Formats: sequence, structure tokens, C-alpha cells
Amino acid sequence: MRLFERAPAKINLTLHVLRRRNDGFHDLESLVAFTCFGDVLTLDTDAAAGLKVDGPRAGAIGPHEDNLVLRAARNLQAQAPECRAGAFHLFKSLPAAAGIGGGSSDAAAALRLLARAGNINADDPRILSAAAATGSDVPVCLERRARMMRGRGEVLGPVLSLPPLYAVQVNPGIALETRAVFGEIGLQPGEEADFGSHPEMATGLSFDALVSLLRRARNDMEDAASLLAPVIGHVISVLAAARGCKLARMSGSGATCFGLFETRTAAAKAARVIRRDHPDWWTRACVLR
Repeated sequence: MRLFERAPAKINLTLHVLRRRNDGFHDLESLVAFTCFGDVLTLDTDAAAGLKVDGPRAGAIGPHEDNLVLRAARNLQAQAPECRAGAFHLFKSLPAAAGIGGGSSDAAAALRLLARAGNINADDPRILSAAAATGSDVPVCLERRARMMRGRGEVLGPVLSLPPLYAVQVNPGIALETRAVFGEIGLQPGEEADFGSHPEMATGLSFDALVSLLRRARNDMEDAASLLAPVIGHVISVLAAARGCKLARMSGSGATCFGLFETRTAAAKAARVIRRDHPDWWTRACVLR
């Protein structure tokens, strides 16, 4: 039996850092949304267990035994032995270490595949438990819908209905380690951040109302990431200068940035211009949900 799942990119429309916990992790508040494209993961339950990776971004993947896909599989099978192991095939299209949750989304796709193969309900608590054990961003990637996430990422708010968000994503080809960006922020264990509260998010907002709320929020990792990779500031400036761009910001811990546009045509035109002027950047127009 061969099954497949899409693993879309996760975009942090906002990302507030609240505090550094005594265990070393950071408590966050973030509004996340997902693209309509990404990696593709296949599971062949009749083949020997393992992982094969190919695709245009396969070279950025580290040792396969450390891949989040296999880690997620091990975590779920430890709790649900009825899950059928098999051969995973990952077609990697998304940049790695890019602030768009590529590895986490791949891991969530692996959990969905194993659940389907083992006839486990998607809302089985063992799925969420395995996701949380695999990585901070994996739980929110399970359902692939816009919502607030808090804590390390394991506290999920209700799914939010957003207006169509036409976006352009740009990655300048710089890989950033999340730990290094948090290190640049420099919070000590137990220390609270005083960057300001997150605006209350509601479902069913108009495009203008949502953008207005997003402008009152921010990505608290953006300045720190820009110190490590100054090109991020240039990418944001390029996006902000594009005709029709309503908001430009970095996603996650970087270095991928995004611009929001009111129409699909404006986003597509902006992406074409950026690709023409910066052919070495990874640039994609997309719709967020």
C-alpha cells in the first residue's frame, strides 16, 4: 500500500517571544498560516523501513537517521505498535533551516501517513503526543490550518477563518539555526521579555482588518536574525517596495520573509519582478490559509 501526503510551508504571520523558561525553551505567541505547496511525503507500507530523500532541496538535508520524519515515526510507533512501518520517500522542495517549518511539516505528514496506514483517528491523543515529542512546531503542522499557537508550540488555539492572503515568500539562500537566533535575543532562563502584548485575533476578519491587526504585532526574532544575516533586511525592503504589498515581515527564525498582497495578480507580478532582479533567491507566490 502506497500513501502520500503534502507537507506545506508554515508561515509565522506574527511571532512574539514572551519569556525564556527555566528548561531553556521559550514561550511564544504566534499566528501561523500554511501555504498551498510544499514537500511531498510518500509511505510504502510493503517496503522495508527507511527514508529516501530527493528533489531540488534534498542536498540541504542532514543525516537521514536524524530526520524528523523518522523521529516522528519512532515516537508514534512507541505509543501505537499497530502503526505499519515502511519506506518513506520525501520529495524536498522547501528550503531547510528557513523559518517556514519544512522539517516540522514533513514530520507531521509522516504522522498523518502512519495514522492512515494504521487506521488511527486523526484526533487520537497519541498522534498529538508523538508530534509534541518530535518538535515544537510539529503539533500545529498536523492540521495545516491557520490558528494561534502558544507555549513551545504545543498549545493550539481554534482554527481561524482568514480572508484570502496572497503572499510572496523569499529566501535569500541563508540557513539560520533557530538556537542561534534565540541566543542573539539573549534572554536568560526565567527572564520575561517586555516587547509588548499580542493583539487579540478573531476569526472571519476582512483583509484590511487582519492586516491592521498584523501591523500591531511583529516578529520578535527578526532583529536578532538580521544581525546574523543582514540580507534579511534587504529582502524585507525589496518585498515592502513591491507594488501592492501591504505588509512585509520575516517568518519564524528566518531567513525566509514574506509580503502580503490584496490580489493574486499583484502577488504574482511581484514574484516575477523579484525573481528577475534576484535570480539567486528562492521566490514563490502562494495563497495562505
